[in-house]
Amino acid sequence: MGWYFSFMKKFIILSLATVFVLNLFGQGGTIKGTVVNEISNEIVPFASVYVTTAEKGATTDENGKFEIVDIEPGLHNLRVSSIGFQKKTVFEISVTRAKPAILEIKLASSSTQLGEVVVESKVFVENRESPVSMRTLQAAEIERFPGGNRDVSKVLQSLPGVAANVTFRNDIIIRGGSPGENRFFLDGIEVPVINHFATQGASGGPNGILNVNLLREVDFLSAAFPANRGNALSSVLQFKQKDGNPEKLQSTFLLGSSDAGITLDGPLGKRTSFVFSARRSYLQYLFSVLKLPFLPTYTDAQFKVKFKADPKNEFTFIGLGGYDQFRLNKEVNDGVTDSAVLERNNYILGNLPVNNQWNYTIGTTWKHFLKKGYFMVVASRSHLYNEAFKYKDNDESSENNLLFKYDSEEAENKFRFEYITNWKGYRLNAGVGFHNALFTQESTVKRFDGTSLKTFVTNSKLPFNKYALFGQISKSYLDDKLSCSFGLRTDVSDYATSMLNPVDQLSPRFSISYQLLPRLSVNGSVGRYTQLPPFTTMGFSDQSGKFVNQEQGLKYMVANHYVMGIAFKTENSLKISIEGFHKQYGNYPFLLRDSISLANLGAGFGVIGIGEAQSISEGRSYGVEFLAQQKLWKGLYAILAYTYVHSQFKDKNDEYVPSSWDSRNIVSLTGGKKFKRNWELGVRWVYSGGSPYTPYDIELSSQKQYWDIEGEAVPDYDRINSGRLKPFHQLDLRVDKRFFFKNWSLSLYLDIQNVYNFQNEQAPYLNVVRDKNGTPLTDPNDASRYLVKEVKNSSGRLLPALGMLIEF
Repeated sequence: MGWYFSFMKKFIILSLATVFVLNLFGQGGTIKGTVVNEISNEIVPFASVYVTTAEKGATTDENGKFEIVDIEPGLHNLRVSSIGFQKKTVFEISVTRAKPAILEIKLASSSTQLGEVVVESKVFVENRESPVSMRTLQAAEIERFPGGNRDVSKVLQSLPGVAANVTFRNDIIIRGGSPGENRFFLDGIEVPVINHFATQGASGGPNGILNVNLLREVDFLSAAFPANRGNALSSVLQFKQKDGNPEKLQSTFLLGSSDAGITLDGPLGKRTSFVFSARRSYLQYLFSVLKLPFLPTYTDAQFKVKFKADPKNEFTFIGLGGYDQFRLNKEVNDGVTDSAVLERNNYILGNLPVNNQWNYTIGTTWKHFLKKGYFMVVASRSHLYNEAFKYKDNDESSENNLLFKYDSEEAENKFRFEYITNWKGYRLNAGVGFHNALFTQESTVKRFDGTSLKTFVTNSKLPFNKYALFGQISKSYLDDKLSCSFGLRTDVSDYATSMLNPVDQLSPRFSISYQLLPRLSVNGSVGRYTQLPPFTTMGFSDQSGKFVNQEQGLKYMVANHYVMGIAFKTENSLKISIEGFHKQYGNYPFLLRDSISLANLGAGFGVIGIGEAQSISEGRSYGVEFLAQQKLWKGLYAILAYTYVHSQFKDKNDEYVPSSWDSRNIVSLTGGKKFKRNWELGVRWVYSGGSPYTPYDIELSSQKQYWDIEGEAVPDYDRINSGRLKPFHQLDLRVDKRFFFKNWSLSLYLDIQNVYNFQNEQAPYLNVVRDKNGTPLTDPNDASRYLVKEVKNSSGRLLPALGMLIEF
């Protein structure tokens, strides 16, 4: 790894030398933009726009435009107010000398419009449809998060209800739910995959595809999902991208700890702007230097084009895609003498498959604004290809050595129509959706069935359609002190007759918020949410091509949410909240071969959900969350989140046992301080209770016939999640320094993960005992078995990372 630090050191020294040569002084930056009505898109003239962190302001002109100049470069908060509208605070706007910060600010109308009344400022803006369990992250919060590597999935772990991962993966585990229960939207367009090397059938992976350089903010909902967001049981994430610069072309170059990338944005004409990014990893070189047995490489691209045809019509085009390659490092043991390291490397090389994957989503949105509302048409296509294979002893010279080969594709075409309006103080949203999908898979698997080796070959193609109907009505009463929202949704699919009755998938939801005191509110929500099982389960077929689970009458999965909480907010951007939650699951697929609920799977690599299943699994999770969040105020920011969660699913004996996500106690403390001369220090400490794990079935795993084929132990699902790991904790540190010049800016950062080098316990693995030549030893008491041993497993290392970002 010395070459990496040597290169970064020279690069930084060169950059710093440039800093001292060039003139550091110049005029301040500029914030400019337009203020419009969020429903009708009509301009809002004579609105007050004030930079609270710089004590400068302006008023919009008759065209709704404003400009505030000579602002000190850095991050600033902007407060906007106008008669008849709710005040709005836009946090952490990046201001540089090189380019103006150009904003389009959308204000929500108020039901209180008497005389010269302007609704009291709400620093943490509520969503009437989702008054509980909703958090918003700004792009700047994602960029500076210690240990996050600019990955939004990792930054979410600072919020209450989100589990902390003890590995380098970024699975999103919400309130005791599995990683497959989340849904993602990019500018209102559903994106099925947001991670490189994604686990098919779930959502996690080691690195995110989304580039934070293109993001403006992220809305995270762990309950009270609006009716226009379906097919989710645990969370909905809404990623909102920046618009391209309408005035001139600008560029950003990033050299990070694992990848390098470039971002371009600017005008494509008088009414069109674009933003585009591309990244390429160099993890394979770092992993090779670190002597790891696997070498991943990924590439991704992302774009947005916005065309404003006229004040009443707006078109947005987006795209997101990733290409991932994964190969084994067969030379990893060269020069290694440590027997424990050798054993671990050989175990991984012997079991880890080669995996290649690509995916993309492209989509378009058309908004047509009316006098008191707008309608929106959304169309998109998503496609995932996943390939994995494994050869005995990694010898690909003969097909006789093939242990398994898996090829799969998931193609989806989606259409959604929505109509949103304000009518006599009511906010109405109604629409329909259509979803056409095609799942294909070809697989060859050699498997020990308990008595002999058998080869299973499947080849299937599953087309199906899904339809949705939804509506929501929201209203505020008592001078905006009381807000209520009711939504109703239903989904049907022609996959199976068990999914055709819209009443079975009827999904009502109700939210309420009441302001007890000017800054204290009580909030609640109840709802029933449904989600299709993974394509891998729906498309499982036997060797004759029959879709087994289709004939089993697979159903939509169901989760009932009950949430109640209180929230206190101050003018100084501080929010304190407490929420209690309860989730009740039903119709979850229960995999018959392993006698395990699908809800316990999803945090590993590869594919989950393949197998015969019935929609009979039930579960529950409940707990309490505490949040204290200080948005940027006088250079300080902090988030303290505590979650107690108890997650259980029934085993094959119909008894509740801990699920794989039953972490119990989770603490996350993130904070930072901005100093003079654009220095910034960020710190994060995280603690998580030990997760359950399932011990191995030694009786089956030690059989020679089994081990020679599988090469790894099989879990004993009769004792599902009966083991529990030790608690995990970690400290991350980050230092940022920014330089602002007349036509460009430079950002440098040092990010140190696991500062005190904590070694976290992971589930042990079972291995055969070998002689000095690597030959498995036979059990002296049973010639049909190998001697086996349980090997302790831990991870964690001090990991410093340097990076830089140049904007020009």
